[in-house]
Amino acid sequence: MKKVIVALTMILGVSFVNAQAFEGKEDSKFQIGANFQKNGTGIVVVYDYGMGENFSLGLSSSYVLGIDKELGADFGDRVDLKARFNANLGNVFQLGDNVDIYPGLNLGLKNFGGHLGGRYFFTDGFGLFIEASTPFAKYKTENLTPAEKLHNQFVFSFGATFNL
Repeated sequence: MKKVIVALTMILGVSFVNAQAFEGKEDSKFQIGANFQKNGTGIVVVYDYGMGENFSLGLSSSYVLGIDKELGADFGDRVDLKARFNANLGNVFQLGDNVDIYPGLNLGLKNFGGHLGGRYFFTDGFGLFIEASTPFAKYKTENLTPAEKLHNQFVFSFGATFNL
């Protein structure tokens, strides 16, 4: 058993050296994961494309699956699509080639907001991400129903990230 653990540690150690969290211009990332918010959980899909050494543009879409029927949420309440801008700061803070942190802004169907995320790559093509987002300005300003609050509140997401 000890030999297996040592071998696995060595293999993972070598793969950490080659992992690249953000390579700059023309770097592509795809993320898929779960999102959690009050009154619902769902799935999130993200694509980011490097436009320069430390910034990327992308799209994010999420759909809330697990909600109470009492909310009366229809498809329009459950889905969200956002354009996003990230400042990729892993190399600025000298966190290593396999780590990236990215604050950013997003403009979606429900609101204008911000997000803060991080990626950690285990290999050249696979890693994990974690992200928190919150709205700064909501398009609908009057009192929101619980169904309208979906995607219009603090959202926490995590999942897998891939280099394309």
